[in-house]
Amino acid sequence: MDRSRLLLDRLVAWSPVLLLGALAALTYWLDAQVQAPAVHRDGSSRHDPDLFLTDFKAVTFDSRGLPRESLTAASARHFPDDDSAEVTDPKLSLTEPDHPKMTITADSGVIAGDREHGDFKGHVKVLRDADPAPAQPGETPSGPVTLTTSLLHVDTQEARVTTDQPVTIEEPRGIIQGRGLQFDNKAKRVRIESHVSGTLSPQQPPAR
Repeated sequence: MDRSRLLLDRLVAWSPVLLLGALAALTYWLDAQVQAPAVHRDGSSRHDPDLFLTDFKAVTFDSRGLPRESLTAASARHFPDDDSAEVTDPKLSLTEPDHPKMTITADSGVIAGDREHGDFKGHVKVLRDADPAPAQPGETPSGPVTLTTSLLHVDTQEARVTTDQPVTIEEPRGIIQGRGLQFDNKAKRVRIESHVSGTLSPQQPPAR
């Protein structure tokens, strides 16, 4: 009986220590669950460039082996965290079968990691070549179209460009200005969102 009593007294004496130990273990476990992953010190978790290029050029080919996209730039920096690239003085050319070639130039740009989207800024200029042939017999081919703005988003897969900034469009019939633009080269469709103004004159068919 005395032995059991002594054991019980010792257990009661140690109970605060055991409780504190259990709380410490629980705290350590909870901290481990919410702790951020270890940071790699190789720069891969930061938005730091890992590759620098000058006089950069990249070409993407279609299924026929013909150039579909061509991107040149005075310099380029690649970022491993999101696989994006920053370019200076970029020139992007998009060529689709049976569609006019579209060329985009700017002061700088950012190409997304999927290589299907890009944002260009500073003296952005888009040149859409003239139609190679009339869409229908007797129809006058549309001449080249030039678009200028300060900021432009490009979807290379859809050959579509958009902006929410002021834009100027020049073509053989005249000049149109506005704010906000959706330009679909495949569908040959242009939509200006607001503040539209300008002058257009009917284009005369070629003399026979």
